[in-house]
Amino acid sequence: MVEQSKDTYLTVAGISEGLYKEKGSKFLAFVFPCDNKETAKTHLDRLRKEHRNACHVCFAWRFGTTNFSDRYSDDGEPANSAGKPIFGQILSFQLTNVLIAIVRYYGGTNLGVGGLITAYKTSSKEALLNATIQEKIIQIPYQITFTYPETGAVMNLLNKLSIEILSQGVDGNSPYLLVGVKRTEVEKLIATFSPLHTVKINLLENED
Repeated sequence: MVEQSKDTYLTVAGISEGLYKEKGSKFLAFVFPCDNKETAKTHLDRLRKEHRNACHVCFAWRFGTTNFSDRYSDDGEPANSAGKPIFGQILSFQLTNVLIAIVRYYGGTNLGVGGLITAYKTSSKEALLNATIQEKIIQIPYQITFTYPETGAVMNLLNKLSIEILSQGVDGNSPYLLVGVKRTEVEKLIATFSPLHTVKINLLENED
């Protein structure tokens, strides 16, 4: 497992699958890279259409890198027998921006709550073991607003700090840059620009 720093997070690079069978029931697990509920619902709707004969489509997700948005669903299975075990594997692998959905085909024999917990946990783990897990940098968005004569000084300081410029524009008569800053570099950014009293550095609203 990748060991991440305070400036990074772990997620999956692409879609992966897993399978668990028990007493005739099949549990098809799907892992998706995903960072919002709209995209997650699209994946879930597609699975329900593709597996119309399945009895349950249970899922769990986690979005965000600093403030997390979590949800899990049993989709008609006994309480906490499906969604929570799936979500537990997201936590176990220390992942975020991920959706795990499990399609269950009933095999005619009840598995009991304990059996269901094992099935949903194991199928989730199987899919995650088949996934490519990657480490990504957490970038906190800031807007740097300055005057045209200060352009050279601002660019030089950003180059020295190795700060990534995400985009640029003009607000009225003032140019600005949108930059991505590592969490551990925020104080250094503010301190470096403090001598330039007319330069404004504002944290942008971050859904994470």
